[in-house]
Amino acid sequence: MIDLRSDTVTKPSPEMREVIAKAAVGDDVYGEDPSVNLLEEESARLLGKEAGLFIPSGTMGNLAAMLTHCERGSEIILGDKAHTFLYEVGGIAALGGIQAHILPNQQDGTLGLEDIRKAIRMDDIHDPPTRLITLENTHNRCGGVALTGEYTRQVGEIAKERQLKFHLDGARIFNAAAALKVNPAELVEPADSVMFCLSKGLGAPVGSVLCGEAAFIKRTRKTRKMLGGGMRQAGMIAAAGLYALEKNLPLLIQDHQRAADLARGLGGIEGLTLEHEKPPTNMVYINLARELLLNAEETAIKLKDKGVLVGITGERQFRMVVHIWINDQDVEKVIQAFKDVLS
Repeated sequence: MIDLRSDTVTKPSPEMREVIAKAAVGDDVYGEDPSVNLLEEESARLLGKEAGLFIPSGTMGNLAAMLTHCERGSEIILGDKAHTFLYEVGGIAALGGIQAHILPNQQDGTLGLEDIRKAIRMDDIHDPPTRLITLENTHNRCGGVALTGEYTRQVGEIAKERQLKFHLDGARIFNAAAALKVNPAELVEPADSVMFCLSKGLGAPVGSVLCGEAAFIKRTRKTRKMLGGGMRQAGMIAAAGLYALEKNLPLLIQDHQRAADLARGLGGIEGLTLEHEKPPTNMVYINLARELLLNAEETAIKLKDKGVLVGITGERQFRMVVHIWINDQDVEKVIQAFKDVLS
């Protein structure tokens, strides 16, 4: 089965499994797991931050950051297509008493700078105080687009001017860096905190890392514990993360190339239209023409019979995410499967 539903479906390679089996471990809650400590240090170094914190999931990483930055009754600014708003079960409200101030995401994944400025609320007795601005890079529901360092700096300047905190959901920040051909630290420099996932394109089985100033990470370590994220002998999965950063990170650009090949092939099939003629990173969003009798769900069932799994993101829309387990032959098979199903 060729699984393009997400890059979360990646599995550890035999080489990664060997590293996992040999990992040095200790008790991470006591700060005594050498593999976890090394992963946190390496992650912070890659992103130009003072410290890192190993966390079970990206959702918990975003939540822990926001709970640490904000007090109950405060407000955060984020986009209407942000992962935190759409897919994180309302955690900031349910667990943090934090209100979301939703702004429209532009097609390029950004929030309008003037929209951000107008959304900030501080002094009126009737208003919840704004405490945090958050962006997502790459932006999933905007087609996997990469936000530039220049735009991120502009948002950082607004946050600094208004004495707000700035969090970056960088689940796929290394995909953004590969697409823009820049150092990832350049893309996250203005942010007070940034979370990235090891279990997506990097191919590790589990885990994310939250990075920021040492004092912030120290506070968030307690927040992680409160959320049930304190892990014990976590060195085995941390070792997988270290392997991913060393061996799999350089391979992300291949995923982008295969996504481009997939888009080019699908774009030539009658009845299919691409959201982006050339995918920005490793995601291909594609729409079914209205004149086709099949909708997305029916098409997905037929594709599954052909050995292809796709993500349904609308009545007539798919998302396909290319990852480390997809090769050139798989891309050709997916294109042929669409041709067969829609012929």
